[in-house]
Amino acid sequence: MKKIAIVGGGAAGYFVAANLGKKLGEQTVLFEQANLPLQKVRISGGGRCNVTHACFDPLDLVEYYPRGKKELLSVFYTFQPGDTMAWFSERGVELKIEDDNRIFPTSDSSLSIINALTDAVEKNKVQLNFSDGVQEINKIESGYELVTKSGKHFFESVIVTTGSTPKFWKSLKNLGLKIVNPVPSLFTFNCKDSRIEGLMGISFDDVTVKINQQKLNTEGPLLITHWGFSGPAILRLSAWGALKLNECNYKFETEINFINQSKEETIDFLTKKKIDDAKKNIHKNNPFSFPKRFWLSILNYCNITEKMVYADLSKKQINFISSELTEGKFQINGKSTFKDEFVTAGGVDLKEIDFNRMVAKNSPNLYLAGEVLNIDAITGGFNFQACWSEAYIIAEELKK
Repeated sequence: MKKIAIVGGGAAGYFVAANLGKKLGEQTVLFEQANLPLQKVRISGGGRCNVTHACFDPLDLVEYYPRGKKELLSVFYTFQPGDTMAWFSERGVELKIEDDNRIFPTSDSSLSIINALTDAVEKNKVQLNFSDGVQEINKIESGYELVTKSGKHFFESVIVTTGSTPKFWKSLKNLGLKIVNPVPSLFTFNCKDSRIEGLMGISFDDVTVKINQQKLNTEGPLLITHWGFSGPAILRLSAWGALKLNECNYKFETEINFINQSKEETIDFLTKKKIDDAKKNIHKNNPFSFPKRFWLSILNYCNITEKMVYADLSKKQINFISSELTEGKFQINGKSTFKDEFVTAGGVDLKEIDFNRMVAKNSPNLYLAGEVLNIDAITGGFNFQACWSEAYIIAEELKK
């Protein structure tokens, strides 16, 4: 009988298969319910595939994981982003580190990553069963019984890399594993507000976003969208606040500093403008680096008329504008999925796993990796890195 089953043809599943070697590969079957593998890899980073992040110290790397920080430390000491870069480089995939430390193939195409993985899996002679998802998994005396569309299959070892699939979590629960109820992570904020109406596409390089009620805050780029707010700062905040924001049904107030300076500094700046540029029209002279359309929206909200010059500004008006730019309050009412980076917080409880071997403590030869576990990260290639690292450990463990 076949010895090893890999359940799930995503990043983690394929990286296990790619690292098994031909001897084990010929004893392995990979089951995938879709007719094509690596779907998430294909769309990641807008089709460019943000394969990992240039953070090479495991102690620093784990800080990007809202869930899994403690458990991943030993994992990353075994296999970290430098190892990922070397692995793909050895297989002819050139990688580049961008200004924000995200790492992409120099081809700017996820196909470079996909081809490297599929070539390695093919070289290892792994049997690929597409459109043949696992519907049920049962523990038997000599291993595991897998029930799929094609029938019943028996294996000594099973590697579960099914991602955030509620249906499969139920199967794992039946095997005795504790499941942490899943909630969305990495999502954008829905906001209907006159200050951002019609401003979709406007971006800010560096803002501070706070949710004071939940004691959450972060910094980074922000984007105004058709539905509200997106961009790295928002996605980062959604990851760290995934559980708390779910509890309040995604209805909360957020505070945004669009210019990353204090209200007092902004008041001083505009007061100086009132003297230095006294005769200049306020609407026609935007003193900040963000787009003029946002400046005009804020001025209109603050009742600054089109004919006013800087000399006309009162202390109250300067205070109003400064407050809107540095501590603007926006009511959030709902979320939207960030489709390219959809991630779930929740999954198999981390206490169930021996992270030195990536095996279930109470189910011999049942290995797990990827988003099936209660591990998730902010954007930037960190979720993929967890997959590569965990999968590598499983492959090495199976070789023993």
